[in-house]
Amino acid sequence: MEEKLVTRFAPSPTGYLHIGGLRTALYSYLYARKNKGKFLLRIEDTDLKRNSKEATKAIIEAFNWCGLDYDGEVTYQSERFEIYKKYIQKLLDEGKAYYCYMSKEELEELRAKQEAAKERPKYDGRYREFKGIPPQDIKPVVRIKAPQSGEIFFMDGVKGEVKFKVEDILDDFIIARSDGTPTYNFTVVIDDALMGVSDVIRGDDHLSNTPKQIILYEALGFKIPKFYHVAMIHGEDGKKLSKRHGATDVMEYKAMGILPQALLNFLVRLGWSHGDDEIFSLEDLKKLFDPNHINKSASCYNFKKLEWLNAHYIKTLPFEEINHQLKELGFDLLVYEKAEFLLDLLRERAKTLLEIINGAKSIIESPKSYDEQAVNKFVNEKNLSLLKKYANELGNQSFASDFESFTNEFLQKNDVKLKELAQPIRIALTGTAVSPSIFEVLEFLGVEECKKRMEIFLKRMIK
Repeated sequence: MEEKLVTRFAPSPTGYLHIGGLRTALYSYLYARKNKGKFLLRIEDTDLKRNSKEATKAIIEAFNWCGLDYDGEVTYQSERFEIYKKYIQKLLDEGKAYYCYMSKEELEELRAKQEAAKERPKYDGRYREFKGIPPQDIKPVVRIKAPQSGEIFFMDGVKGEVKFKVEDILDDFIIARSDGTPTYNFTVVIDDALMGVSDVIRGDDHLSNTPKQIILYEALGFKIPKFYHVAMIHGEDGKKLSKRHGATDVMEYKAMGILPQALLNFLVRLGWSHGDDEIFSLEDLKKLFDPNHINKSASCYNFKKLEWLNAHYIKTLPFEEINHQLKELGFDLLVYEKAEFLLDLLRERAKTLLEIINGAKSIIESPKSYDEQAVNKFVNEKNLSLLKKYANELGNQSFASDFESFTNEFLQKNDVKLKELAQPIRIALTGTAVSPSIFEVLEFLGVEECKKRMEIFLKRMIK
């Protein structure tokens, strides 16, 4: 019987969920879903001083917002200390690990000597075969007996064959600290093995951890998973992505009015491609994604590309989905009449949901002030007089919504062009010189509201 494919995402809750972390989670999620396998979420919270419940909550909130579901309950490493202790003891009992009583002073002395000799800093194995009486005043750490020569190699799904020379990278590394708490590499191996993780997709900043983990898998008799180490996301300046390049917290993108569909589509393409295709729904990706097609080289973050994708989803997603995301930002179009008509007015030009919200407010709410630059540029005595005439005639009409025909007749009758009237109308109705089609704005507001706003504007302008 074929083994089920199992992937996982295992963040440390020491802060928000970084978009690089979300990309790793997305790749792991898609690979599991494509193969009808399992995708697990594990919170690596053994560092009790640095972890925060808020950060854990933020990770789960980001998953929920993006629509990434996981199988079973969230696993918390902080609840698994007894399991780790059991396996540390197993390695001690089998002579594959040992207590090291090296004092802080001894360690500092060794490091200074190695530094002076320009050697790689590493533990020298002095307690590896220790049989004497342990010092009373030292709380020992536990170290694994690592191989002392040879090579460790594995086939990486992204990088191909990876080799490490033991002498260059390893020593008898610590698997349990002096207070008994297990170290990162140890807990990762235990959890991945016990949770049945078959494929580990993670950032290539973890590549140097892999030989240590392979040693632990072998010492414990566990099956080694398939590894995929994904190159980092870089800013446009070629440096590792950080806050100076823009938002890195997933939930900041929500606050900026980015749709989760656009963010996931953007992230999946930072390192993976399917021909020349650019637009992928989550359902498409569940069928198409293959981690063996992840690029070896680092990808470049480009916010303009994200905005372009976001604009695409704003134009194409159904009203219900856009409004659901607007409600997440505290704005519900459904409280207004002609809600769908209003969204259609705005979505053609909007790059973000914030632009939809601001655009909707500028149409729904009667302007309290008028853009001074727009007034100076587009409003003069001649077109104010024309606007006054237009408002009067508009008030005498009994039509329902054919503002375009009415306006064209008015222009013809007065022998003027639309450009002489459009901007004064726009400024009177919205307070700015930027809005959707003026006829659609007139239609949305209706005769009474349009006339009222024009009269208020004229009163302010004609002193």
